Amino acid sequence: MIALIVVFAGVFGLIIGSFLNVVVYRVPAGISLNRPSQCPTCDAPVRPWQNVPVFSWLVLRRRCASCKSPISVRYPLVELATGFAFAGVAWFFLEPSTGAATAWAGPGAGAGALAAVIVAYLYLAAISIALALIDLDTKRLPNAIVLPAYIVLLVLFALACLLGAEWGALLRAAIGGAALYAFYALLRLVRPDGMGGGDVKLAGVLGLALGWLGWGALVVGAFAAFLLGGVFGLALIAARRAGRRTAIPFGPWMILGAWIGILTGEPLARWYLAFFTA
Repeated sequence: MIALIVVFAGVFGLIIGSFLNVVVYRVPAGISLNRPSQCPTCDAPVRPWQNVPVFSWLVLRRRCASCKSPISVRYPLVELATGFAFAGVAWFFLEPSTGAATAWAGPGAGAGALAAVIVAYLYLAAISIALALIDLDTKRLPNAIVLPAYIVLLVLFALACLLGAEWGALLRAAIGGAALYAFYALLRLVRPDGMGGGDVKLAGVLGLALGWLGWGALVVGAFAAFLLGGVFGLALIAARRAGRRTAIPFGPWMILGAWIGILTGEPLARWYLAFFTA
C-alpha cells in the first residue's frame, strides 16, 4: 500500500510540477495564472496533449509545435524534481522507520491526521521549488506565494490536531515560526543590505514546518541554511565569481536547509545529545 501511495504522489507531483513552471514564469511577471497556456515566442496555444509532463517535451523534440522555438530543459526538470519530491515526502511520512509520523501524533491520531500532515508538506515542497527558482531568477520571494503559506500550513496542522494529532505540536510550530521570523527580522534590522524582507517572511513559514516536527528539526534546519549559504558564498569568492558585497539569493539555501532539518533534524539532534551526554 505504501508503494502505491508513493507512486501516486510522484505522478501527482509531475502534474503539479507542470503548473509550477507556469507559476515561476508568471508570478514575478505579474501575469494571471488563469490565462491559457501559450508559447512565449509565437503565442500559439498549448494543446492538452502538448502539456503532458516530461512526455510532451520528449515527443515535441524540445521545440514548440507551431514555431519550432526551443523549449528549455528546465521545464521537464522541474516536473521531474516535483515528482520525486512528492514521492519522497509521501514515503518519509508513511514509512515507519523514519519516525516522521510519531513526532506529532497523539494516541488518537489516525489516517486523517496523517493525510493532513502529508498534504501540508507536499504543499511546502511545491512552493519550495517555485520560490527557489524565482529567487534565483529575480532575487525576489513574492508575497503572493509566501504569505498564503502561513494560512495553508496553520489550517492543515490545526486540522491534523482536530483529527488526533498533539495540540502541543501546533503550539511548537507556532513558536518555531515566530522564533525564526523574529531571528531573521533581527538580522535584517542589524544589516538591512544583507537580508531581504522576503527572507524574513519565508523564515516564518519554514519555522512553522520545522517546529511541527520538533525542536531538533527547527535548530538543524535553521543552522543548515547559514552553513550551506556560507560555504557557497566562500566558494564563489574563492573562485573570484563574487565579492564580499555581491548579493546572493539566500532563499534557496533557507529552503534547502529547512528540508535538511525536516528530513534529518530530529535524528541528528538525538545523536548530538547522546554523543555529548554519554
